[in-house]
Amino acid sequence: MSTWANLDKLDRLYVVWAFLFQIIFILHFAIRKPLFDSYTVKYGWIVYALCIPAAIISVFLLRGGKSWSFWLGGFIFVVYAAFGLWVDYVAKIPFRNPLRPSIIFPYVFLYLATVMFYWWPLILLNRKLWFAYAVLFVIATILNITSH
Repeated sequence: MSTWANLDKLDRLYVVWAFLFQIIFILHFAIRKPLFDSYTVKYGWIVYALCIPAAIISVFLLRGGKSWSFWLGGFIFVVYAAFGLWVDYVAKIPFRNPLRPSIIFPYVFLYLATVMFYWWPLILLNRKLWFAYAVLFVIATILNITSH
């Protein structure tokens, strides 16, 4: 098991981005419901725009020779964000309430796939990081579910 001091620059970049990604989503989910009109509708697209730095980081990881498990999450995030932007801001299709299975299933799948590829590879670096991310995932999931 690696310690922070033993991680190379790309591993550190991955870890910092993975945790930043999850913390931003936690904050987003925490303020989404009480500030829906003033925040979510106007600024929710910023969360989707985070796919841009995610993709850039994934390119660095890929070109740096890291395993696919480290760089795939950023590219999945691009697909999730493109789908989410299209549904939420371009087509403006209400799919969360009432639930529209043809949209909600791929939306949730792409979101969870993104999160899993930021979480699961952490075990390859450090078990404590993996468990810390698990705690953040549980918090994000609770906030996400209760904010709808």
